[in-house]
Amino acid sequence: MPSTRHNVKPNRTIYVSALLLIMSATSCRQSMANEPRYRTYQESSFFPNGTSARPIPEGTVSQESELNVQLVKGTVNGQPSQDFPFPVTMEVLQRGQQRYDIFCTPCHDHVGTGQGMAARRGFRQPPPSFHSDKLRAAPPGYFFDVITHGSGVMPSYAFQIPVRDRWAIIAYVRTLQLSWTATAADVPPDELKKLEAEKQ
Repeated sequence: MPSTRHNVKPNRTIYVSALLLIMSATSCRQSMANEPRYRTYQESSFFPNGTSARPIPEGTVSQESELNVQLVKGTVNGQPSQDFPFPVTMEVLQRGQQRYDIFCTPCHDHVGTGQGMAARRGFRQPPPSFHSDKLRAAPPGYFFDVITHGSGVMPSYAFQIPVRDRWAIIAYVRTLQLSWTATAADVPPDELKKLEAEKQ
């Protein structure tokens, strides 16, 4: 009986080749990239009003549509705000210090001289010191604008730091500035007694 062994190899090769061809053909199509979708403002026959853009649900309030312009933009009558949009309490200062330590110290350091570790190791020019005459005279709204929109190599922190926390940080920066030139006469008498007691 003649051997049929020589017929097996060609058949197996054909099957394997056909299988690879089918697999490669199906893998070329990226179905997620080609799935049905609407372009912005494209017409639609599905919705009764004929547009794919859906109306905003009634009562929706934009995150940036806060009525207090001073709070969300840091301006009053189009100019940088000269004061804070809410009372600065000890709780606000503590929150500001916490947020400052997280977001600001890498570049501005803990006392605001602009000698943070990131600035010393990665910047050609350090950030300005908060204790310069220019920044000591700058209104709170100026700092709010810088935190919100960035300045120079400093990026915007609008997405990382909520509006009220930005103001809290600014209040803490003001505290740093005050501490730089403060004297015993600037300390309330009760607090001064506590400090004197701690020294003994």
